[in-house]
Amino acid sequence: MLPQTDDGEAVGAYRAPMALRPRTFVWLSALGIGVFQVVGSFGAADNQPERRAIDAVAVVLVLLGPAALALRDRWPLPTAAVAVAAADVYVGLGYPYGPIFVSVAVALFSAVQAGQRRATWSLAGAGFAGFVVASALDPRSDDGASLVHLSMVAGWLLVVLAVSEVARVRRDRTAEAARAEHEEEQRRTADRHLRLAQELHDVLAHNISLINVQASVALHLLDERPDEARPALTTIKDASKEALHELRTALDLLRRGDDAPLAPTPGLADLDTLVAGVRAGGLDVRVEHLDPPEPLPSAVELVAYRIVQEALTNVTRHARARSVAIRLGYADEVTVEVTDDGVGGPAVEGNGITGMRERAAALGGTVEAGPRPGGGFRVAARLPARRRP
Repeated sequence: MLPQTDDGEAVGAYRAPMALRPRTFVWLSALGIGVFQVVGSFGAADNQPERRAIDAVAVVLVLLGPAALALRDRWPLPTAAVAVAAADVYVGLGYPYGPIFVSVAVALFSAVQAGQRRATWSLAGAGFAGFVVASALDPRSDDGASLVHLSMVAGWLLVVLAVSEVARVRRDRTAEAARAEHEEEQRRTADRHLRLAQELHDVLAHNISLINVQASVALHLLDERPDEARPALTTIKDASKEALHELRTALDLLRRGDDAPLAPTPGLADLDTLVAGVRAGGLDVRVEHLDPPEPLPSAVELVAYRIVQEALTNVTRHARARSVAIRLGYADEVTVEVTDDGVGGPAVEGNGITGMRERAAALGGTVEAGPRPGGGFRVAARLPARRRP
């Protein structure tokens, strides 16, 4: 939420550009306006011989507004008040009309941009009232300013304030769009990191579980039947290689972001390789297709594959099972069921099951996980999927 001004309005979009301006720019612009007003006032005096000649007092009043403008980035409203008061006094003393009103316009514009909208409009109204009084007290005017003259000044003030409001609204919209884009980019980055973390968890947990199981098998066979330990060691090598590859890919994504090359995402066609690694650890794994396999969107393929992978990982690590059954259906929706004959027990909502639920929910699906009535454990997922043409 953006910070609030004294008027109760958000000002993050307004004050930031002024705050980013270097002090040198503010001072130089005030100096330029001061020089322009002094030179222009002498020029205006030549065309208005009926008005009071420019003297030291007039020069001080002409320079008072620009001097205040040098502080407009810090105190915008007091700057506008000084510029308006100097102009009213200048007119009331009968000096020639001229560019002294430039500092008034710049001061009012800066105050609106700083978020002091209501106070600036009130100040402009008070300044116009002061101008009316100054015109009535003007010793160089017999009957004060005419109605046309006052209407022109009022119209000029309204134009200045209207332009200030339009600029403020455009700045507000630009800043809001930039803020929304920044938040969207942060959200995309967070989602990308979350997906990366889920991928790493699934792949590393599965491979490390395989390495643990195969290492136990290799140690058991190494002394008595060393020739039979070779397949276990080969599985360990392949699993560790895949784990290292995933780590390198993750680090590349973190370093290079969207520019990093992406590896092909696994799908249900890769289940045979996944199941072969689990079977190498001595677990009997059966895959059953309840319907003829159909091509699916890659996102659905990946989620279904990861659910099977995580379920097999949990069986390998916790179930002490002898056999696992994987059933895949492609009828009205994609169904994935993984059951085992292990020790069962209540479902522990760790990273694995939570990750499966989150993956399925992202597609509008569901995951159920829990012990089977006859023993063992069951993971069942339903994924709504639109068939690829």
